[in-house]
Formats: sequence, C-alpha cells, structure tokens
Amino acid sequence: MVKTFLTTKLIPAITIILCCILYLTDYYQIILGPVLVLAVSYIEYKKDLFKSLGFQRKRLKVKDLLIIAPIFGIALFLFYFYIMIPIITNLTGQPMDFSVFEPYKGNLPAILAFLVFVWVSAAFGEEIVFRGYLMRQFTKFFGSSKISLVTNILLFGLVFGLSHAYQGMSGQIITGILGMLYAIIFHIRKNDLWFSIFAHGFFDTTALVFIYYGVQL
Repeated sequence: MVKTFLTTKLIPAITIILCCILYLTDYYQIILGPVLVLAVSYIEYKKDLFKSLGFQRKRLKVKDLLIIAPIFGIALFLFYFYIMIPIITNLTGQPMDFSVFEPYKGNLPAILAFLVFVWVSAAFGEEIVFRGYLMRQFTKFFGSSKISLVTNILLFGLVFGLSHAYQGMSGQIITGILGMLYAIIFHIRKNDLWFSIFAHGFFDTTALVFIYYGVQL
C-alpha cells in the first residue's frame, strides 16, 4: 500500500513540481528534465515505461511521421513566424529576442550541430517532459473532464512559455501559445508522442533554415 502510494502518487507529484522548477529556472533542464522523467516513469511503470509516455508502436507509421508531421510542423512554423510574431509583438510593443541565434547565421557546421541538439533536447526532450509526462500525469491525478483538460493545457502551456525567457516577453507569450497548440494536438491524436516529437522537430528544423539564411520579419 505504502509502496503503491509512493510510486504512483508522491513521487510523480514531486517530479511534476521539480520539472516545473527546472524549466522555470533554466538549471540544466534540457538534460535533467528528460532524465528525471524517464527514471521516475521506470519506477512507476517498469517495462511499460515508454508506453506510459505515449510511445505507441502502432503509431509508428511512415505517412504520419515523415509526411503529415513535417507538413504540420512547417505549416505551424509559418503561422508562428508570419502571423503570431507580428500580432503579439505589435500588442506588447516588444520584439522577440533572437540574439542567441546570431552565431548560427550562415554557419553550416554550427547549424548542423545545433540541428542535432535541437532534435534531442527540444523535439524529444521537451515533448517527453511536457506532453508525455506532465500532461499524462495531470490527467492521471485530475481526470479527463473538459475542465481538467483545459487546465492541463493552459497550465503546462504557461510553464512551457515561461521556460523560454531568453526570447523576451513576446517570445514567452508566443511560445506559451505554441505549447498549448502542441498539447491540443497531443490530445486530439490520443496521446501519440511520436507525432508530437516529429511535428516539434520539423518546426524547429524549419526555424533553423530561416536562421541559417538570416530570414527576418
């Protein structure tokens, strides 16, 4: 009884809090967040570790991952770049801060290395933590009612946005909205983490192409 409470209630609750703190304080979250989630998921689910996060074998379809997910990711980026950014920055009066990406403009070796890093840390890492773990654990604790789902999407979308503080206030707002959109897609596709990872990865890949060629608003 005590062991069950620890593995299914107390440890997950503490993990949710720790993940939020990690991503809000920028304290090695890219590494520690996914590692922490994988470790505690193994403690709770053992051999069903990956299944518990949304890695569904039946969803490993070439059409979904290499056609639909890329189209969705690229379309979402174009919507983000040409519609969301102008609207939000106009409302806040503050441009997004992309200065951290300046060294990658026209630098092919750097952008290719960064591409690998982005797929590992953002596409896989962030999706495992935010959609695979935080969203599913929240549902486990509070159910799947409409109120619970909306709270789930808004709460972790907010954390997702705040974790991108380096992009400035406008960047946090926009990224928060993106986090909510990713969460909605994850829900619509019945917790298909593979699709979320590939959609996120192709979104970021498109962003890196824009960065490499110095495309600006």
